Amino acid sequence: MSSSNLFNIAALAYLAATVTFFAFLASRNRRVGLGGTMATLFGFVVHTAAIGFRWKETYDLGYGHAPLANLYESVVFFAWAVILIFLLMDARYRVRAAGAFAVLFAFLAMAWAQRRLDSGIEPLLPALQSNWLLYHVITCFLGYAAFAVACGVSIMYLLKARHESTGGNVHAGGAFSLFPAAKVLDELNYRAIMVGFPLLTIGIITGAAWANYAWGTYWSWDPKETWSLIVWFIYAAFLHARITRGWVGKRSAILSIAGFAATIFCYLGVNLLLSGLHSYGAG
Repeated sequence: MSSSNLFNIAALAYLAATVTFFAFLASRNRRVGLGGTMATLFGFVVHTAAIGFRWKETYDLGYGHAPLANLYESVVFFAWAVILIFLLMDARYRVRAAGAFAVLFAFLAMAWAQRRLDSGIEPLLPALQSNWLLYHVITCFLGYAAFAVACGVSIMYLLKARHESTGGNVHAGGAFSLFPAAKVLDELNYRAIMVGFPLLTIGIITGAAWANYAWGTYWSWDPKETWSLIVWFIYAAFLHARITRGWVGKRSAILSIAGFAATIFCYLGVNLLLSGLHSYGAG
């Protein structure tokens, strides 16, 4: 079985998990929620195997590199990282309801990669032939994944807070009753960003080291570098405002969502719309 087939199976598992999580929110049936988690875990195992197969396929073709070299491979790795962060957060904080948003992000990424992007395996460009590829890409995308989960939790917070502010009974039936309390969601948003921010910081530092290795300069104000710095400043502002100014609740949720929008532009918009030293990421 090829990696492409396994990626398709993983995407279908995430679709099933997303539908199941929304059914969980509608039905309030704990067994349905468990089914969503099991479908997510199954998809994650298959997804991990697919990445391993993809890596092996590069060696079979004589290239022998980690499957992180083009847009297709980065998107499927991003989806994998989102699921990893969600499963770890669910295991730690029991936020199964967040799967309706987190797993949806992963499914949409997988569906786009499988349907719209070139999945061909090609030799690495000279600039990518370095161990810095692993260090930089893995840390950046784990950070992106944590921001994606924070965004999903922030959307849940805004829905929950609005429901509570309009007099909704937190113990009444319906989907909102399965959301954690607004204060809990606010704290989860903060904790997810506390995971993602240092990972992004490490990613920027390793990227600078890689740039010096590949191009002879640590920083060149390439569009990708500039937008990475913008994203870093947004999340630094989030943490500064929360720690020193006491920003919590709605303002934190909105800033988290804005930060993830900037992250997506840094990741995809720069590659697809702008040109620069990172243009190879578009193909």
